[in-house]
Amino acid sequence: MSRVVTVGLDGTPESLTAARWAAREARSRQATLRMTHAWILLSDERDHPPAEGNDPNYWPKWIIDQAMRSIEPVYPDLPVVEDLVAEDPVDALLSAAAESELLVLGSRDMAPMASYFLGDIGLHVMARAQAPTVFVRAREDPAPADAEGEGDLTVALSLRGPCDELLEFAFTGAARSGVTLRAVHARNLPAAAYTRGGIVADPYFRGEVVGRAQRELADVLRPWREKFPEVRVVETVWAQSPARAVVRGAVGAGLLVVGRREERPRVAPPVGNVLAAAVHHAPCPVAIVPHG
Repeated sequence: MSRVVTVGLDGTPESLTAARWAAREARSRQATLRMTHAWILLSDERDHPPAEGNDPNYWPKWIIDQAMRSIEPVYPDLPVVEDLVAEDPVDALLSAAAESELLVLGSRDMAPMASYFLGDIGLHVMARAQAPTVFVRAREDPAPADAEGEGDLTVALSLRGPCDELLEFAFTGAARSGVTLRAVHARNLPAAAYTRGGIVADPYFRGEVVGRAQRELADVLRPWREKFPEVRVVETVWAQSPARAVVRGAVGAGLLVVGRREERPRVAPPVGNVLAAAVHHAPCPVAIVPHG
């Protein structure tokens, strides 16, 4: 099967931005762009051709056409497949992700109140998609489509277990784009590290914790540095909440890459607090990579 990047469309400004981002990524990967819109009430035109002036599929077609008009002038030679699906959107997107290198979705701009909410479709897809999924926010001042996504690539690492799929995605993306890879890790200090009523951390204790984390991060990255010698890597460790650090690390980045462990405890929420913080608050596109 040919290489495919799929973008899910719903007619919002966010999905148009996602379509432009996906087109740029598909061109970079030399892949086909599949534009998918799912509507469970879609009519089957093979059995019931639309009557003149009365097309029940007018709006789904308009959504696809709108996206085509947005990307065609910039990427005239990009192979594109239009995909209208008569399914529940979550099921359709999960099926598309299983057949794609990458799934791209629009994400609402997270104003203070809106930042507490992520649409049900995005949440369910993010928690279950087999392929890496990228959430792209609409831009208030859109740059030319060919300039979107510029900036370093940041990958957030927990160091709590194997994350080969996450590092493969991050290093490959940085190598393909020719950008710096910024590997960030954060670690909460234990209660014993704090003095003066639990407000100020003891500098020696902080230094010990950060130094140990830096050594662990360097050990994890060493084989990947050797595999991708052309990629410039900057390693950063912070002594703070990982959820805060992942948003901090996304500032100025063209893409933030975070992992999602496929095996989570049954009582755990669909996504962890670090991943939720990244999707809700990072100012750049966020790629969620499933891994073991």
